[in-house]
Amino acid sequence: MERRDRRNRGGSVENELDERVVDITRVSKVVKGGRKFHFRVVAVVGDNKGQVGIGIGKAPKVPEAIVKATGKARRTMAPVALEGTTVPHRTLGRCGGARVLLRPATPGTGVVAGGAVRAVLEAAGIRDVLTKSLGSATQANVIQATLDALNQLRRVEDVARDRGVPEARVMPFWRRGKS
Repeated sequence: MERRDRRNRGGSVENELDERVVDITRVSKVVKGGRKFHFRVVAVVGDNKGQVGIGIGKAPKVPEAIVKATGKARRTMAPVALEGTTVPHRTLGRCGGARVLLRPATPGTGVVAGGAVRAVLEAAGIRDVLTKSLGSATQANVIQATLDALNQLRRVEDVARDRGVPEARVMPFWRRGKS
């Protein structure tokens, strides 16, 4: 089994990843003898420094489903483009009927988001952002829509390099005088 914590020289245990169980749902399958119940767990894992992953695990018992979900979330961790403590630009993520809008915010604003969106953003290390959840409120789809929005983010330097223009031409008007 994989080690989940790292011991530092002082002997205390220090957790290297931020693991959050966002949703636990009982699901059933109708079989010949009646209903068979399982549990579906949605987990988010991040390093609070720009990497985040989500995982969904199903099992007959809750602890087994949590282990499966966090394991998958660890394996699917991917980097997210950040600009300080916020997102570089506005973006809209979609998954099924759920849509999540992310907007950059000034330092000190905090994470203005609901439960599922908040868990993903905080695990990724985003501290200042404005969000709006649109459409479906299904937790699994809202989380995947948030991850879709985060995957769409691009840094100003990358966009300028891809276009072959100076950063000043790509930079938003409110940031032109700051850098």
